[in-house]
Amino acid sequence: MPGAMHSASGLDRIEVVTGVERRRRWTLGEKLKAVEESRLPGMSVSYVARKYGIAPSLLFRWRKLMAEGGQEAVRSGDAVVSAAEVKELKKRIRELERVLGKKTLENEILTEAVKLAHEKKLISRMPLLPPDDLP
Repeated sequence: MPGAMHSASGLDRIEVVTGVERRRRWTLGEKLKAVEESRLPGMSVSYVARKYGIAPSLLFRWRKLMAEGGQEAVRSGDAVVSAAEVKELKKRIRELERVLGKKTLENEILTEAVKLAHEKKLISRMPLLPPDDLP
């Protein structure tokens, strides 16, 4: 798709694409610059998108990602993980919570069984468990 590159002085160059266009990779700096420029007073997303040869929908997506914390993660030096990795970690957390819940329930059942056995004198009075008031 032919695109015109503009600057403050006017039209600088015209690009004519004559073959199959490949996906362009945008650097983080280019993305940040376009997003920041699109947020300036008096600027529109459509204008900035045309200026950089970006689809307006792509620029809106970058703005949304930045608003959701992408820019802060980059600025603070935090690691950014993929959605697939987050999904896998959440799955692992759910499984660990399930196992923990099962073990907690088993512990409560066994504690009640020991108390009941003490009450019915089925087991000796020698404490098998520490008293409830000890840490």
